[in-house]
Amino acid sequence: MIGDAFGPGAARAFPLVFCAAVAAAGCTTDRPPAAATGLTTTTDTAGVVVRVVNSGEPPQWQLTLEASIGPRSLAVGGGGPEEFGRATTAVLGPGGEVYVGDSQYLEVRVFGLDGEHRRTFGREGEGPGELPAHINSLAWVGDRLLALDLIGGRINEYSADGEPIGQRVAPGRWGGSGPGEGFHPAGGDEVYSQSLITEATGLATAFVGQNAAGETGDTIRRLDDPWNQSIVCEYNEGWLWFFENIYSPKLAQHPGPGGTMYQARTDIYRIALTRGADTLRIIERTLPAEGLSDDEWAAVADEFAAGLRERRGASCEPPRPVRPETKPFINRISVAPDGRLWVEAFGTAGNRWDVFDPEGRLLGSVPLVEWKESAVPAFGTDHMLTIRRDSLELDYVDVWRIERGARPN
Repeated sequence: MIGDAFGPGAARAFPLVFCAAVAAAGCTTDRPPAAATGLTTTTDTAGVVVRVVNSGEPPQWQLTLEASIGPRSLAVGGGGPEEFGRATTAVLGPGGEVYVGDSQYLEVRVFGLDGEHRRTFGREGEGPGELPAHINSLAWVGDRLLALDLIGGRINEYSADGEPIGQRVAPGRWGGSGPGEGFHPAGGDEVYSQSLITEATGLATAFVGQNAAGETGDTIRRLDDPWNQSIVCEYNEGWLWFFENIYSPKLAQHPGPGGTMYQARTDIYRIALTRGADTLRIIERTLPAEGLSDDEWAAVADEFAAGLRERRGASCEPPRPVRPETKPFINRISVAPDGRLWVEAFGTAGNRWDVFDPEGRLLGSVPLVEWKESAVPAFGTDHMLTIRRDSLELDYVDVWRIERGARPN
């Protein structure tokens, strides 16, 4: 439960213990050579809950740009398949290929890891393999590529070669194309999409599972966020503007395998894996809190002020962002198809992804690279994809190789 995982009682419920003192509790410690990073992972069990504590610095992985897929000239309109109308999603295929969904042309374009175009499939329409309105997201489940169109209310299924092999009704129509409105991988054969469900108290948001055979049967209600400090501004007789202060605490959440949920209060580096009201695993990283600099806070205040200037006469609640005493540790949680947990984390030395294995052991940290907010990165075992938009508002898909270097001395 959230209170057990993040509240004041969390430290009492899952005390940090040492293996020598509690060998009977099933505690284990993995220690790298002393000359390495000093990373230590301690695992202990309290009741049915496994607690994994990661201390010290992990190996610093690097990203090497292998290809940047996009317009090859500034002559917009004649750049071939590398010129996207609106790239909304990109995923790695099982054969080492890059699949890009273009929502302007309603087609999927396939490239090699070297950036060379190989084939294109899909088009606008209502027939087999056709897309009615949008491509929110692409995801692989087994050997099937799913293309999600929440506006058109459809999920198309394709083979790796682009042959149509089925259609499904998208669970709950949902407008827009934000980062939370696509597929959420939870393993090699399971993804979730957001949906509106009806409860006794009204509509609620849920994650609905999909696999290669159809719906998994797992529907996970999206958790309410008791720490959300988003500002809601009303202007122009009923229009709404939502402003999120990236440094305010919030609840980060992402579906996990088998109907589980990863969740974290972002100002505490403690991630809970839950199923319903039960906590299964706690994953922690011990780090000191970092202060928020005046320049960092000025950037937030300036962004809010600029938004108000564009919406003159707006009435906001609360009226302005509240400056927290320290930065949050976490911004976002993602799960890769190989089951690894990617945690987007803040840091004065540079924001990064911390990568954990499915058991909660910290494997490495990767520096953040640029991507457009509406298209979340796609994580693989050896590669990562990001979509960015340049100053001319042209989209590029960047193919990164993950370099796992030796531990520094």
